[in-house]
Amino acid sequence: MTLAKSAVAELSSAQEFFNRSTRNLTESLSAYAPAPEMMTVAQQVAHAAQTIDWFIEGAFSPAGFDLNFEEHAKPVMAVTSLDAARAWFEKSVAGASAVLGTKSDEELLAPLPEGPIMGGLPRLAIISAITDHTAHHRGALTVYARLNGIVPPMPYGDM
Repeated sequence: MTLAKSAVAELSSAQEFFNRSTRNLTESLSAYAPAPEMMTVAQQVAHAAQTIDWFIEGAFSPAGFDLNFEEHAKPVMAVTSLDAARAWFEKSVAGASAVLGTKSDEELLAPLPEGPIMGGLPRLAIISAITDHTAHHRGALTVYARLNGIVPPMPYGDM
């Protein structure tokens, strides 16, 4: 199996775990946040989607990762619909899979641009970062579900 196929498969697993863990959150919970300063359900999903895009863009851009996080937060904070956020997430995974699927092993093993975000590591390292990041947010969303009396499903299989 090529590194590209392996990366796409790992991304697909992260997507499946994220979707399975959060499938019982409904559009009616889009605006729910445990506290006023926290992201809503919809914003959590949108942020997970945006970060996938950010990792792909940063890994394959000569300029590296755009660290203007204040600017990145604006479109995420504008999301009010869980359905729209889910669509963004699906589009981001599909886009990342399309980009990764075209890369040679040599391209995926090339170092990331120097800088504070994984500088010098192989580009392929973004897959683990994406997986960790989506796991973090699906975990937060399962807490949101429990705070609303919803038992989240097991992410790793239907049990």
